Amino acid sequence: MNIPFEKYQGTGNDFIILNNIDLGYTYEQLVAITKQVCQRRVSVGSDAVMVVDHAQHGGDFRMIFFNADGTEAEMCGNGARCLARYAYEHRLAKATMVIETVAGDVPAIRIDERTYQVQLNTATKEVYDWEFPEVSELSYVELGNPGLPHVVVEFDRLQDTPLEELLPLAQTLRHWSRLEKGANVNFYQQLANGNVLIRTFERGVEGFTLACGTGSGATALTLIKRKKVKGIVTLETLGGLLQVEVLGDELFLRGETTRVVSGDICDEDLNV
Repeated sequence: MNIPFEKYQGTGNDFIILNNIDLGYTYEQLVAITKQVCQRRVSVGSDAVMVVDHAQHGGDFRMIFFNADGTEAEMCGNGARCLARYAYEHRLAKATMVIETVAGDVPAIRIDERTYQVQLNTATKEVYDWEFPEVSELSYVELGNPGLPHVVVEFDRLQDTPLEELLPLAQTLRHWSRLEKGANVNFYQQLANGNVLIRTFERGVEGFTLACGTGSGATALTLIKRKKVKGIVTLETLGGLLQVEVLGDELFLRGETTRVVSGDICDEDLNV
């Protein structure tokens, strides 16, 4: 069985993209494919699988996003940027488009050949007064409806702290009993150059990733609401720079995309 695919990455988040408009797989088949092909070393390897499918209510197309473990996520900002480029280059949409997601419609725009901007889902829940042991400042933000959950934690030693030392705290917060569906955990530190250092532990991946677009958006919103920054926020992720502009309730995520490979998945252990 050969499955045509393309692989993109956006600031280090890598995604396998499948065009289900052509392939016609069932939801269960897509879950099975995801669990197999996202495995690194033994298959293609990626953080997630993104599926392009028919629009349901007036958008240009629908995005179905599967974490590497086969669970479906509400939305992914870096993924949406990569998917926007895929759609434009495959003539599924024009330079300005609307992507339908579980969390709501996501407008996207092509800035240049590699740079794409998406409007992240509006925050539907914001909490800035929760307390947690070992943490001086913790915020909770959900983007979209149903909400994509993010914990945002100020960590002033982030630049000098190995991720393995942060892992126990990240795992504890990710599974915090106060959070009905868990959360992505974003640690940040404001730098002397005006940028914001960010490290994100993502649910579904269950580890630190090189970047998280919605996490960057939730963190930028938190900084704006706490009056720590103004205007456009530049975030330094492990995978590169992302910019988030906060205009009232609207969040705009901009960054580069990279088309990595195009071909067929011919994994002999894949059975759908």
